[in-house]
Amino acid sequence: MKKNFLFAMATLLMSCPVFSDNSDKATNPLIYADVPDMFMVRIGDTYYMSSTTMHMVPGVPIMKSKDLSNWKLVNYAYETLTDSLETMNLENGKNTYGRGSWASCIRYHKGYYYVSTFAQTTNKTYFFITKDIEKGPWKRIEFSPSYHDITFFLDEDGKNYMIYGNGKLFMAELKDDLSGVVPGTERVLIENASAPAGDKIMLGAEGSQLFKVNGKFYLFNITWPINGMRTVVVHRADKITGPYEGRVVFQDKGIAQGGMIDTPDGRWFAYLFQDCGAVGRIPYLVPIEWKDGWPVLGIDGKAPDYLDLPASKGLEPGIVCSDDFSRKAGDRALPLTWQWNHNPDNSLWSVSEREGYLRLTTGSITNSILQARNTLSQRTFGPVSSASTCVDVSCMKDGDYAGITLFQEKYGFVAVKKVGDKKYIVMADASGEKPGEVVSIPCEADKVYFKAECDFRDRTDKGYFYYSLDGKKWMEIGSVIKMQYTLSHFMGYRFGLFNYATKETGGHVDFDYFNIEGTISK
Repeated sequence: MKKNFLFAMATLLMSCPVFSDNSDKATNPLIYADVPDMFMVRIGDTYYMSSTTMHMVPGVPIMKSKDLSNWKLVNYAYETLTDSLETMNLENGKNTYGRGSWASCIRYHKGYYYVSTFAQTTNKTYFFITKDIEKGPWKRIEFSPSYHDITFFLDEDGKNYMIYGNGKLFMAELKDDLSGVVPGTERVLIENASAPAGDKIMLGAEGSQLFKVNGKFYLFNITWPINGMRTVVVHRADKITGPYEGRVVFQDKGIAQGGMIDTPDGRWFAYLFQDCGAVGRIPYLVPIEWKDGWPVLGIDGKAPDYLDLPASKGLEPGIVCSDDFSRKAGDRALPLTWQWNHNPDNSLWSVSEREGYLRLTTGSITNSILQARNTLSQRTFGPVSSASTCVDVSCMKDGDYAGITLFQEKYGFVAVKKVGDKKYIVMADASGEKPGEVVSIPCEADKVYFKAECDFRDRTDKGYFYYSLDGKKWMEIGSVIKMQYTLSHFMGYRFGLFNYATKETGGHVDFDYFNIEGTISK
């Protein structure tokens, strides 16, 4: 699947959206940031949405909205996927980039919320169950193997069902306690779910999401025809077990993969996403009309620029947020907008050792930020965005690097590097053929300011770095990185704060703040 997807990404010529805020209505994209594999559920007048963040932890973010337009992170399904694997702990040169957990599903059934996901990293399928999706606690169930892109439906005809697969879709019954598949119940549900889109397919139908409307079942999938675009296919049946008939329901700018949701006043929308270069996979909402028992997506087959929904108030603080690292009694140690790159070592970070600062202490040796533990990150966002910080580097050790990064496989960063008893401000660029440091400037200051900027307009996908010694006069440093969405990481770029050691452990730095803005200097 990944090889086909990589080829498709290379041949995709469609443009990403031009952001507009000149309306009192919601605009597409719904969220101009990396929020892929959405699944939505409505309980009364409240919507909940889950998404994919793969190797980031905590994992399976849960977002909440009252209007389908403005979303806020309220929880995660798990703190860590597993603590026992070197791949999740960035130990011994191992990692699990582009894997972790994918494609979650949310259901509400008899007073309980159920969230499923699957993970290539552990080769397991997971269910998380709670009465309170915003506060937990979660009951965790896991079993092998890892079922690809599962969607599940509870207690239909007294049974629990799961649909999964790529191209050829399968169905199986789940045990009453969801601890595994009922032996002997696995069978082919749809032999070739891609067929409605033709016989020349690059990416087989996957991303299954199942819905029941007016007594009929509707199964949403994405498929990708060769020399075509990401396409939404829907299959319909009178019974959950089939037989299913299918048709193409949407082809526009590669906006695909997701499902559908209704509003309390009876309107319907499809929630889908678009691959949009370095910023990641960004959500869209597309109106639905029902004709002859089929969902008809879009306005004249297109995703509209404006939606008959309240205007977005912006992504901060619901999806991203600035942080001064000051905490009051009862506050979370970190706002939910923060995620760690792989599992953190919780003994080596703190927001309490020095009041009003995030302290990162080195605990392992590496020669690459890609293997650096305790890199703390948030999403970048479009059309432009920037993040700045101030870091106290007085307690670094020889060989340490600490600063801010635009993080993906083709990363860039600006940092202080300690060499013996001297310090240098360095900029590293891994977006070209020869990754490495491109500039080094002597630095005597113990407090340094850094800034990273992103330009995603019209797929410009450029990253810029700056430093300052007073927080007022900013100087651009190093090269402009060409940000690239790589399949190996399978994630949009993230802002990240980091401190890693190349020679000896125990050095620490203190970040005073993290400020984000929807502006850049260019």
